[in-house]
Amino acid sequence: MKKLFLYNWQIRTEWFERCQLVPHEELLVNRVGGAGSILYTLYHIVDVEYSWIRGIAGKPDVQVPYEQVQTLPLVRELSDSWHHEVRSFIDNWSSELEHELVDISWNDRPYSQGDILRHLIAHEIHHVGQLSIWMRELGIEPVSASLVDRNL
Repeated sequence: MKKLFLYNWQIRTEWFERCQLVPHEELLVNRVGGAGSILYTLYHIVDVEYSWIRGIAGKPDVQVPYEQVQTLPLVRELSDSWHHEVRSFIDNWSSELEHELVDISWNDRPYSQGDILRHLIAHEIHHVGQLSIWMRELGIEPVSASLVDRNL
């Protein structure tokens, strides 16, 4: 699982770089079939990852309203500022915790740590696919999704 988190983080960095080619107004356009706009989707990926990791760790959720980070540099800064905590958690996670149940403040039932981590991996990959489609619609080559061509 750790390798897939490394993959997602590498891809995310490349998406932040690729989105610099997109005019700010286009980043804010509400698009069909996703979380909303390109910028909101990047924000959503970062927010969901951080919230679930803090939930597993038994820490309170941190709410940074999207309205406070509505530029690409601010969303990237948010991602970078939370990454150390997320990375530390993933680096220290062990498969021995796979079936350990945790209560998440915004849900009414417990989940296993392994299921939450797999959800986070799939969640980001899902939204990256949407970003790829939207970039093609804008005439911009999307970030490569290849895992085998990366030195992870």
